[in-house]
Amino acid sequence: MKALVCTEPGCFAYQSKTYPEKRQGYAIIKIKRIGVCGTDLHAFKGVQPFFSYPRTLGHELAGELVEFTDAPGFSIGETVTFIPYFNCGTCIACRTGKPNCCTQINVCGVHSDGGMVEYLSVPSYSLIHGEGLSFDELALVEPLAIGAHGIRRAAVQKGEYVLVIGAGPIGLGIMEFARIAGATVIAMDINEARLQFCKEKLNIEYVIDAASVDVGDQLMEITSNDMPTIVIDATGNRKAMENAFQYMANTARFVLVGLQRELLSFSHPEFHKREATLMSSRNATRQDFEHVIACMKDGLINPKTYITHRVAFDDAANQFESWLDPSAGVIKAMIEV
Repeated sequence: MKALVCTEPGCFAYQSKTYPEKRQGYAIIKIKRIGVCGTDLHAFKGVQPFFSYPRTLGHELAGELVEFTDAPGFSIGETVTFIPYFNCGTCIACRTGKPNCCTQINVCGVHSDGGMVEYLSVPSYSLIHGEGLSFDELALVEPLAIGAHGIRRAAVQKGEYVLVIGAGPIGLGIMEFARIAGATVIAMDINEARLQFCKEKLNIEYVIDAASVDVGDQLMEITSNDMPTIVIDATGNRKAMENAFQYMANTARFVLVGLQRELLSFSHPEFHKREATLMSSRNATRQDFEHVIACMKDGLINPKTYITHRVAFDDAANQFESWLDPSAGVIKAMIEV
């Protein structure tokens, strides 16, 4: 079978791999859709943490179930997706219901080879029923689940002001689920086209150019001088993260969904006087995946809005680098297998 392998930063190569071995406790999926995410792009650029080469990328996936064991309730030929964070099941995180941050976590397409292949073997426990959704929709469940998890971590309440910094695919998902939770969403980014996308496609009322000199004043005006009670970073940019500490209301929660390799610094007196809460949000759980699928089925979110670029698997290697160019206007690129 054919696989698209990132052999080193900036280089892709199509290679031939053997069909996955049938194993107890595993399922084999015929891949139909591969969503390209920030992790894939960062890996291609050579700036993704916890990464080594060569690596087959891809973890936003949907396909057809062709073989399995130990997956009661599933059937051959069923349309499925899966949770791509494989966990040990025995560590402190797993024992407390948080396999998304397992101490031995193996993220498909990051720590082990992923789904830019024709057939992929995954643990049967990770399978998710398609619930009648299309391949396109199912391939977008995972990135949206990350947004849903971030909102659940923040414990968003109806009527709160939620500032989401970063209007990429993950940030957009965070905005969607903040809205579904009943919050008033404020989108912030330096990319005007993405802010326009927020207004036109997601109906976000308030958008702010992060490069503005009066960001704080704009936030004060929007929130009637309170400032946002929830701030969520989806940029992974150190400067953006550090600047965001000044945007919190007293009692605010600051959730870091974006990942930064370097140290962060902030004023502890300013943070302390607010009795603020700082937390990270990593990956997602089955609860989040199921919430996303339910919201899709209920029409609360239209994932197809995000797909701006589409390419056949055989052409993906040639197109991949172009998606790094901000002028390309990529929100979500989808590879069809």
